[in-house]
Amino acid sequence: MSDATTSPSPTRIKLPSMAVIGPVLALIVLVAIGAMMNSNFLSAANITNVLARSAFIGIIAVGMTFVITSGGLDLSVGSMAAFIAGLMILVMNAALPSLGVGIPIILLGMAVALIAGLAAGLLNGFLITALGIEAFIVTLGSMGIYRSLVTWLADGGTLSLDFSLRTFYRPVYFDGILGVSWPIIVFAVVVIVGQIIMSRSVFGRHCAATGSNEHVAHYSNVNVNRTRLITYAALGILVGIATIMYVPRLGSASSSTGVLWELEAIAAVIIGGTVLKGGFGRVWGTVIGVLILSLIDNILNLTDFVSPYLNGAIQGIIIILAVILQRESKTAKS
Repeated sequence: MSDATTSPSPTRIKLPSMAVIGPVLALIVLVAIGAMMNSNFLSAANITNVLARSAFIGIIAVGMTFVITSGGLDLSVGSMAAFIAGLMILVMNAALPSLGVGIPIILLGMAVALIAGLAAGLLNGFLITALGIEAFIVTLGSMGIYRSLVTWLADGGTLSLDFSLRTFYRPVYFDGILGVSWPIIVFAVVVIVGQIIMSRSVFGRHCAATGSNEHVAHYSNVNVNRTRLITYAALGILVGIATIMYVPRLGSASSSTGVLWELEAIAAVIIGGTVLKGGFGRVWGTVIGVLILSLIDNILNLTDFVSPYLNGAIQGIIIILAVILQRESKTAKS
């Protein structure tokens, strides 16, 4: 018998993958670039402005995370937001003579936004789950419908809140608590709730299972259609919440309201590490994706390095690169 002893194999340290640390590193690099290119980049006013303006897309992107995780897609969220904003303004202006300027009319407008968002989300979800139509086709169609409806409601122009209503409603966007505006606070609450649901609830696991393999999920007693329907309904409600925060900023809505919001929301989700084909999603990653896109936009506006009109092109390139990186990561693992 040999006296040689077998030495224990060294303990392997599992390092975080680039899919995890990549977006974080990109965010850090962007902050450093912005600080070097403009001295006002890290000012409290600019940071607050970036966070407040990113809150609209961020709230929607949280809902989009659940939709994409469950294997779906929604191209209609920007047009939906424009239609909801126009509907809100019309209802609030019509109710002004009877209700007057005050909290009741604001609550009425908020209720209209939430109900309209829920109805729009349920309609998309119903057409996709009950009728079996592809999500891409359904939401592409509804995108055109909502954009046309708001254009029709505005008669090709702009729908504007009554001046007195606009003045009373402005604090919903511009005020807050301890210097933190309400859109940022609402965004933070939505993120916390979304992260808890995605990572710790049965519904979050059902979303991942549905997006990974709906047939296996079905045989594992997951109600696939109900899960997807709920994700679209929740996204619709979150679009309504984002619109509630957005309307007091400008006090108006037109056919250009919400343009490219769907692109930004999807880009933020994919940049954050959620798999485009479904099966895996993380809300905290979506938040980082939202911040990356917002910082790129902010840097373009603060500097002359690249025209801000190219922001949409840059976001498109980022989406393509993020999907390529996901594919390469999946190939390396297999």
